Amino acid sequence: MEDRLYDLIIIGGGPAGLTAGLYAARSRLDAVLLERFAPGGQVLTTDWVENWPGTPDGVSGFELIDRMRTQAEKFGLRIENKEVVSLNLSSAVKELHFTDGIARCKALIIASGATPRKLGVEGEELLTGKGVSYCGTCDGPFYREAVIAAVGGGDTAVEESLFLTRFAKKVYVIHRRDQLRATKIAQERAFANNKIEFIWNTVVQRVRGDQKVEAIDLLNVKSGDVSTLTVEGIFVFVGIRPNTEFVGNVLEKDQYGFIKVNLEMETLIPGVYAAGDVISKNLRQISTAAGDGATAFGSAERYLAKID
Repeated sequence: MEDRLYDLIIIGGGPAGLTAGLYAARSRLDAVLLERFAPGGQVLTTDWVENWPGTPDGVSGFELIDRMRTQAEKFGLRIENKEVVSLNLSSAVKELHFTDGIARCKALIIASGATPRKLGVEGEELLTGKGVSYCGTCDGPFYREAVIAAVGGGDTAVEESLFLTRFAKKVYVIHRRDQLRATKIAQERAFANNKIEFIWNTVVQRVRGDQKVEAIDLLNVKSGDVSTLTVEGIFVFVGIRPNTEFVGNVLEKDQYGFIKVNLEMETLIPGVYAAGDVISKNLRQISTAAGDGATAFGSAERYLAKID
């Protein structure tokens, strides 16, 4: 990167970052988007997206992100592969530190996303997007009349399992303990749903399949018994972690490490904004991330107009 002062730097190339970048490019700001990997974020792990407005036949996650990136670059957005390792936000000029230098900007949008917590078992990585999923809302409709498994015992696991019963004929909920951590009302609904069957005191040891998920190996943590369960898909709901390692303690976060913002995507530091899955909020979808990115840009643009 050139060693100069940018108007705006955007960290993260998912839907939130690319949307903010599109707006910045169209406004002719001196802006750059930094992405440590390939643009796309979690969308790249989604085989097919059916809930993005304007795509009645659906679109692959890869194609959707490719369209977003192409559109932003068409208007002149610069995208560079850079991993930010730390921030210095103690003055009006924000500093981003890399392993090989720094970058400076007047305004900063953090859209670095979040990463689903994984089981870390054999076959999980290989079959991600081919039967292994981390989002019921995204991928549930692909499992109509299928037998599937959901892993977890918190609110997300139970609520997503209830959602999955709209499509699947059977949902096995696998939990390592003998009781759920979800709210009581969610538990009551799950226990009353005849499509849901709970497998207690159990963890997944392996995901089986070649081109798609065919079965999972289970271990009962109390008895030590090992069994194999035939399923067409497995949904993992054991939490997500925000990609905020580089942020450190310079911004306020919630108890889970997500960045706190107000409705305008403003952090407590003037000129610093956050958007998308990295922020503390309830719903994490492609559409909400895009909206967050647009809102964050609007706030950043007003800030830049004020200081200039």
